Parts: sequence; structure tokens; C-alpha cells
Amino acid sequence: MSLELLGITVLWIFLYGYMIIGSIDFGAGFFSYYGKLRKKDHLINGVINRYLSPVWEVTNVFLVFFFVGLVGFFPDTAYFYGTVLLIPASIATILLAIRGSFYAFANYGARDNQLFLFSYGVTGLLIPASLSTVLVISEGGFITELGDTISLNMSALLSSPLTWSVALLAVFSVLFISSAFLSYYANKAEDLEAREVLRKIALFSSVPMMISSFMMIFFLQRESAWHFNQLYGYAWAFLLGLLAFLTAIYLLYRKERFGIAFLMVMLQFAFAFFGYGASHLPYLLYPYLTIYDGIVNQTMGTYLVIGFIAGLTLLIPSLILLMRLFLFNVDYVKGNK
Repeated sequence: MSLELLGITVLWIFLYGYMIIGSIDFGAGFFSYYGKLRKKDHLINGVINRYLSPVWEVTNVFLVFFFVGLVGFFPDTAYFYGTVLLIPASIATILLAIRGSFYAFANYGARDNQLFLFSYGVTGLLIPASLSTVLVISEGGFITELGDTISLNMSALLSSPLTWSVALLAVFSVLFISSAFLSYYANKAEDLEAREVLRKIALFSSVPMMISSFMMIFFLQRESAWHFNQLYGYAWAFLLGLLAFLTAIYLLYRKERFGIAFLMVMLQFAFAFFGYGASHLPYLLYPYLTIYDGIVNQTMGTYLVIGFIAGLTLLIPSLILLMRLFLFNVDYVKGNK
């Protein structure tokens, strides 16, 4: 494997990790507000709070690693994406700051404040929707060139059906991933009432998630034919992802093996995410930037690969330790400590 492919693969693994862990966190925030709004907070918020308390601080580590690595491996992305993502990134940063303020004031009554809880829940859906615009922009057709400068054509981006289909897919994917995991977590805690509420949310959100995924593919064909044509080579990955999805739905419907069901959800998104990423290569930003003409020099690239693989090997055991000490500790899961 070439240095370019190795570098982008390592970065994609970090981004996949953020997608899974971040989705659980974002979805849990929305469910906290949903539970309060529907008077079901006494059923589900105990499980949600036990998950969030030890995890929220490490969620963004994956995202930081990805962006630092992206600029480190491919320095030209700092110019291209730094320019065109000024508005979307600013919106996402503001939303993350609002969300972070909830955690900062959680111990001072923010969990019971309707306004704080509303902002916490809504940002959990708006953040992935705003971040998903990066994928749309990378398809090309949304950048305006004026001499030696480039700018993002916001009107074209906001009027594109592809933008909204990807945003919807991001939102419903967050709800599905989070509810599938929290169903498993509630089952682990032997909290059957919370498990039933979250299980039904997982089954319900799976339908619009699949509809929006087919919408995205349809609009990708219309607006980004070059990428759509390359999807055919990775049809096997999407078919395996669909099989994993159907297995997860079957297990959730039957109320069986919630841990296996969530593992299937992870596999579903792994196949789809890596299939999508591989079919997008070699472009980082079509047609301006590829992984070959934007790569850092060989020596620096090699050290970065070693450093990021080392970081990954430290981060994953740390997460496993966190889960063993808190998330899957029998007494902690059941709320006994």
C-alpha cells in the first residue's frame, strides 16, 4: 500500500470512530430532550446519563485526530477546505460550543433546565447535519473561482437536493446508531422499560434512514456522475452493509442479542462508510485536490503514519479500559454506583 493510501486509510478509521462514538453521544443528547418533552425522562434518562457521564469528554478526540492528520498528511487541504468551509465550520464550532456549555453547567441544574436541554438536544442533530456538508462539497460543483481565489457558492450548496439528502441521512443515522446502542446498554442494565422505548426508536428511525440513503444515491447520480460511476466497483461493500442492517433490524424486532445487533449496526456503517470513501478516491476535493498531488513529503508522511497508528493503538485500549471501568461495570450499568 502506498503512503498516500495508508495515510488516508488511517484518517478514515479515525473519522469512522468519531462517526460511531459521536453519533451515540449526539443521539443520546436528543433523546434526553425527547424524554423530557414526552414525559418519558423517568424511563430513559437514567440510562442515558450513565452513558454520557464518563464518555462525553473523549468523543471529540477522534475528530481532532482526523483534522490534524488531514492537514498534516495533505497540507493543501488547509487552503482549499480552510477557505470553502469557513461558514459551515463556523456554524459547527458554534453548535459544539453550545453543546459544551451544557456539560459545563450540567452539575448546576442544566439537566433540569428546559432551555439548556433543548439546545443540547437540537445541537445533537444540527452538528452532524452541518458536518455532513463537507462530504457534499468534496463532490465538486460548489466552488467559485475568481482569479487565484476560491469561495464556496452557498446558494448552490443550499439549493442542492444532494445537500439535504446527505443532511437527512446524517440525522437519521445518528438516531439509529444511538438508539441501537442505548437499547443494548439498557438491556445490559436490565432496564426493560428504557430498552423498549429505545428499541422502538431504533426500529422507527431505520426506515427514514434507509429512505434518505437511497435519496442520496439518486441525487449523487444526478449531481456527481463521476463518483456514482465509481460506486459500482464497491457494490459488494454496500450489499454486505445492507445484510448487516437487515440482521440488526431482525434482532431488534425479535428483542434478541442486543449486543450482536449493535455490532451489526457498526458493520453496516463500516461497509458503507469505507465503500463510500474508497469510491471517492483519489479525490479529496473534486476536481482540485487528490491524495497524490497534495501529500506531504515521504519522510514526514512516514513519521505521521507511525505517530497516528501509535495514537490509535493507545486510544482504542484507553476506550476499552473506560468501558470496563464504567460503561460495562455491572454495578455502574445498573446505577448502583
